[in-house]
Amino acid sequence: MEFTERNIAEDEEAFDELERMGTMTTPVTVVDSEEVIVGFDRERLSRALGL
Repeated sequence: MEFTERNIAEDEEAFDELERMGTMTTPVTVVDSEEVIVGFDRERLSRALGL
């Protein structure tokens, strides 16, 4: 499974993107550029990833 890790402390563009999503907390997982999952929600992540 491919993924991109972005560190908002080091990447201003990533920080700005997070702000545009309307959240200022981490972790945030975006699945297929559609579903935004804030926090670590194992059940929701499993569903979104088809696991």
